[in-house]
Amino acid sequence: MPDRQRADARRNYARILAVAEEEVAAHGSGASLEQIARTAGVGSATVRRHFPTRYALLEAVSRHRIEALCVRAHDLTGTGDSRTALLDWLSDVVAYCVAARGLAAALCYDAGSDPVHENACSAALAEAAAPLLRRAAQDGAVTAGVTVADLITLAVGIALATEHHPDPAAQADRLFRLAVAGLSPQS
Repeated sequence: MPDRQRADARRNYARILAVAEEEVAAHGSGASLEQIARTAGVGSATVRRHFPTRYALLEAVSRHRIEALCVRAHDLTGTGDSRTALLDWLSDVVAYCVAARGLAAALCYDAGSDPVHENACSAALAEAAAPLLRRAAQDGAVTAGVTVADLITLAVGIALATEHHPDPAAQADRLFRLAVAGLSPQS
């Protein structure tokens, strides 16, 4: 939101975003834009002026979580075992996607839009996690050709697949560990 906006526009933006955070937490990525407008005390045109698409709203709601995941990637870069560092970060991405309703939708792509790595949320994560993945690849801890976009897609898929499970966090963690370990028993 530009600083040059009028004070009332800045207040509307902040109010809409606060309400949207609550609505997305309660109803996920399908939260009603009309309900957000009503609760914020503004018209739906005001919501759309600040957030022209549902995705723009989800991206704004998820911004602080994305920033936290970027900081986490930075903190893990260069620490300990490269595979462990990468998997710790990816596990955090899965956990955040499960806990923060709407985050998985902010990271995935719309069938008519650009691929997952083209959206701002995923791009920020890709930039932050690139050193983790590069180090793990150099150490031979990751299959050649794996991208951060692949890892984000995996995390999003797990989060979306477990969204309606009675215990989504436990099921997401189980599926994440299964994906990491593979289907074959360890010999």
